[in-house]
Formats: sequence, C-alpha cells, structure tokens
Amino acid sequence: MPARPSVTEAELEAHLRGICFKTGPPRRIGVEIEWLVHDARNPRCPVGPVRHREAAAALRALPLRSALTFEPGGQLELSSLPATSLTACIEAVSADLALVRPAMRELGLGMAGHGHNPWHPPRRVLTDPRYNAMEAYFDRWGPAGRSMMCGTASVQVCVDAGHEEPGPLGLGRRWRLAHLLGAVLVAAFANSPVSEGCPTGYRSTRQVVWSQMDPARTLAPPEGPDPRTAWAGYVLDAPVMCVRSDDGPWDAPEGLTFRDWVRTGAPRPPTEEDLDYHVTTLFPPVRPRGHLELRMIDAQPGDGGWIVPLAVTAALFDDPEAAESAYRVVKPLAETAGARPAPRNPLWRHATRGALTDPELHAAALACFTIAQEALPRLGASAEVTGAVARFTERYVAPGRCPADDLLDGAYADGSYADRSYADEAAPAAPPDRPPVPAPPTGSPAAPDAAYEDELTPGKDSL
Repeated sequence: MPARPSVTEAELEAHLRGICFKTGPPRRIGVEIEWLVHDARNPRCPVGPVRHREAAAALRALPLRSALTFEPGGQLELSSLPATSLTACIEAVSADLALVRPAMRELGLGMAGHGHNPWHPPRRVLTDPRYNAMEAYFDRWGPAGRSMMCGTASVQVCVDAGHEEPGPLGLGRRWRLAHLLGAVLVAAFANSPVSEGCPTGYRSTRQVVWSQMDPARTLAPPEGPDPRTAWAGYVLDAPVMCVRSDDGPWDAPEGLTFRDWVRTGAPRPPTEEDLDYHVTTLFPPVRPRGHLELRMIDAQPGDGGWIVPLAVTAALFDDPEAAESAYRVVKPLAETAGARPAPRNPLWRHATRGALTDPELHAAALACFTIAQEALPRLGASAEVTGAVARFTERYVAPGRCPADDLLDGAYADGSYADRSYADEAAPAAPPDRPPVPAPPTGSPAAPDAAYEDELTPGKDSL
C-alpha cells in the first residue's frame, strides 16, 4: 500500500521521465513467456481452480531463476532475469522449462502455446483485488477485457532503451522501430486464429482483443520528437483503473485520469507508488519500463517456439548493422500505418487479419528475417538458434505463412479443430498447400470484426 506522502504533478512527471527510458549501450535482453494451461489428456476439459493452485504450489517449490507468475485465467508465465546476451537468456529460461514441464506433466497438465485460448470462453481463476478491479473496469468496454485477462498468451521480448544519442541504437530510433517492426512481428508470429473451437477470420485474434479494449491504456502513445514527453503525458492522462485500499474494493471513480487524481486529491491524495502501480495497468504494444517491452507477439507452438521471436527481435535491435538495415526496411510501412496509433492503424490491422498474405508485410518480414539470420552469429548465437530461425523462415516467412495457417489448415481439412495438434506442444507436421483464408463460419462465436471496425473512425479502412 502507499507509503510515501503525496507529490505534485510536476514531481510525478519528472519521475516518469526519469524512469521510463534508461539509456546507455544496449547490453541486456529478457523474455516473458506465457502458456495456456490445460488438461494433458483432454484440452477441452477446463482446469479448475484447485488444480491451478496445486500446480502453482508445485512450481514455486522448484529452484527457478525466472520469475513465476500466473495470469487471471491461470496462464503460466515465466519472466527471465535480464541477461547479458541472447545465449545466456535462452540457456537460463530453457533450464527453468526443463524443470517446469515435467512437474506439470506429473500433475496431468499441459502447456500450450496459443495467442488466444482455442477451446474455452474466458474463465477467471484468480480473485485478488487487482483482477477484480481490472475485470470491473474492462467490463465497461465490453467482453474483450475478460478475454484478454483469461484467454490470451504471448511472448514478450524486452530490449534496452538504447543510447541517448541519435543513430541505429539510439532511443528515438528504437522507439520508432519497435512500433513499425511490431506489425511485422504480429504478422510473422500470428498464432491465434480460433476462439471456442471456431476460426474467427483473423490470424491473430489476440491482437483483435487488445484492439477492442480501452484505447486510453492499450493504444500506443502519440508520435513526437521526444518519447519521454509522449509517455509521461500518456500515463498521466490515462484513466485510473483502481485505487488500492487496505480494506474494501479497489475501485476508482469512472473517468478519473491520474492527472485529475493529482489535481483533485480525491478520493485520497495519490503517491509516487500509486503512479508506479498505475503504469502496470497500462498495456500499449510497446511499454517503456526503463527498457522496451514488446508486447505484440502471440505465444508460439513447440517446446522452443519462443526462441525464434526472441532471437529475431534481439538481432534486429541489438546488432547495429541489423538495426540500421531493419529500420530502412520498415520505415516505408509508416505510410500504410498513417496517423492512427498502433494497434488500430491499417498496418497493424493488415497484420492481424492477413498476416504474411499481405504483400507489403510479407516483403518486410522476409527482409527482416534475412537480416536477423545474418546478424545472429555476430551476437554469438549458437548454431541451434540460427538453425531454428532459418527453419522458421523457410517454413513460414518465405511462403507467406504464419503458425496460425497450420491451425487453419487442420481446422478446414477435417472440419474438427479441437482434436488436432492442440493437446500439447508437439511440433506441427509439414503443412499442405494453404487454402484461401475462410470467412468465419455461420454460428461461430462472434468474431470481433464488427466491434473492431466500428470502434475506428468513420469510413472504415478495408483490410
């Protein structure tokens, strides 16, 4: 709970500017990986709260180096410590997973890498005050908040903010690169085309869910010459999700921004700790936490599926030559993106629906993956890691596919989604020729299409 006296608006803005981007030579890399937890024998059978608690107790007894947490729907998350190299990061997380997976199997539980739960509607298993307040807040915007909280999973890559000075490793360049390259990463790693057993018409349903939520806390900050100023304004002008309390619910007056809270001092004067907590309730696609947290990548299939997005992102951000080349590749995408913030602009919407079937995104992805493959040896990546990136490029990027296409191939090949390759993390078989992207079937769970389009400005952009 708050422990320090309340502070002024100017002090809070200075605090934000001081902590949001910690600049210097890029040296560290990190990853946060989420999985959907399911019954190992029948993933369509929901896992109840008791089994989740047993799993949490068993995993917390393990000597893990990564931080272990659980999301509101029971999704398991491992967050690595900041590593000094890509290799060190991969080795540390892989060692933790070598402990976690057998422990889960002993409990009859599996870990599935899907960006959005393909089997079940949202079902919350955690009931602490934070998630009670979060659910109540997002319910004002419709059902997408519950779907995000309880039914989504991702691979989040964390890179240093970069140098203060201009250049390929400078803060301003990396901030812009993250928002343009982000759409390419969405498309290349899209892996959530199904909800409640039915294709939704999107290759990344997870991204659609994020696009339907409160725009004041899920869209990117406005562009400008100074990322610090943009972020500080974004944070202070975002609505307060909850006011923490030692007793009673963590609610907040509807429409109260943090700036309003500072100026009015009601329902109680806020503190610096309140501001820091408020930042944890903001979910833009790129979130500055001293470092840059890239939050747009769907969870990936396979025991080591998370390694490819981590390696590609690290190469494109932390190798100077690759960073410069990647920026030149993605810079023209800004014209397609237009003035709207991610993820609601046309570029990100193309990535969400069509993924690499979009010619512009396909060309950008192929160039970026080629650049990454050339850079990985310079970062000291092992032959195993560079080989994994090469195989992903050959299997998906070169032919204009993404992991979601494997799921759609299976769904439309035999008319049954839930019985094929979803029980656990086995690598998918070689794909057949991909059919045209089908429209959502009549009677499927409501695809987020109408709400997604209608939330945008009049004259809806076609995808």
